[in-house]
Amino acid sequence: MGLPSVAVPSAPAGGVSRWSAMVLDGPGRRLRQVWHDEPPLPAAGQVRVRVSACGVCRTDLHLADGDLPFPPHPVVPGHEIVGHVAALGAGVTGLVIGQRVGVPWLGWTCGECEPCRVGRENLCAQARFTGWQLDGGFAEQVLADARYVFPLPPGYDDVQAAPLMCAGLIGWRAYVAAGPDARRIGLYGFGAAAHLIAQVGVHQGREVHAFTRPGDLAAQALARRLGVAWTGGSDQMPAAPLDAAVLFAPVGALVPQALRAVRPGGMVVCAGIHMSDIPGFPYAWLWGERRIVSVAHLTRRDGEAFLRVAAEQPLQVQVHTYPLAEANQALDDLRAGRFTGAAVLRC
Repeated sequence: MGLPSVAVPSAPAGGVSRWSAMVLDGPGRRLRQVWHDEPPLPAAGQVRVRVSACGVCRTDLHLADGDLPFPPHPVVPGHEIVGHVAALGAGVTGLVIGQRVGVPWLGWTCGECEPCRVGRENLCAQARFTGWQLDGGFAEQVLADARYVFPLPPGYDDVQAAPLMCAGLIGWRAYVAAGPDARRIGLYGFGAAAHLIAQVGVHQGREVHAFTRPGDLAAQALARRLGVAWTGGSDQMPAAPLDAAVLFAPVGALVPQALRAVRPGGMVVCAGIHMSDIPGFPYAWLWGERRIVSVAHLTRRDGEAFLRVAAEQPLQVQVHTYPLAEANQALDDLRAGRFTGAAVLRC
């Protein structure tokens, strides 16, 4: 699954076929830039995408920091990929050379197990994920299963479109999981996903509350600019009980805090692939038919639904850009919380 590569100290002079990728050799390691002589060839059912931008997601950080099991091979992270189709493998239909597309986190499923057959492909036990088991978009070229490649709506440039492919897609699945009756909804952790989904909620007439790191005035100011009804620290309680809370911050201690903030019958949705341990809490905080649920990955239907929403409702995408070669700096800045919105590599 890892691409054959030869490391060189710097970019070669000339040679349009030469391309590079940022490779992670193991948890706790720094990404290294690796150059390749020829573009990869798509197998049957695959496409090759010439990457123009790739978002930097907290899941990439979890992989780099060892919070997720590391594959038995070096990997190219990145799963918020935007680019143009450069080559088609045998049997690929519905996509054309030059078409702008996005590649998301869910990169391959078996298509045969019961979850796949009933439309819950996000729970496929054999699923493989872009930028984890499959090489991802911290690169100038990437191979992708054509089944998991989305045409992108107009109205967003490549950098703006990149966060839609995970922050948007998985944020949308978590938002939908909160249910259509959740009129007052709280978002814990106001980063890449929350700043997009907050706009959807406001547009749909919901009362959105944004909970940030205590004292994060920049994130709170962004939330207010995007129209939320209330913003404050995650250590604060809302003025009125929430119908639902969505946790984008990977902090287990926020689960009991959010339970205290939702009404009886309310729901707490945990949206991340990784979260620190949830501490013990009194049963009374859960009682009253409150619920805790998790969201696992996404399905193609989620992608299609969210991209329709993004086409119909222009979203303000707050981005901080880095050259591909500065992927380590982007991860460092994300880890330290040095920006609001989303980080995106220009490839």
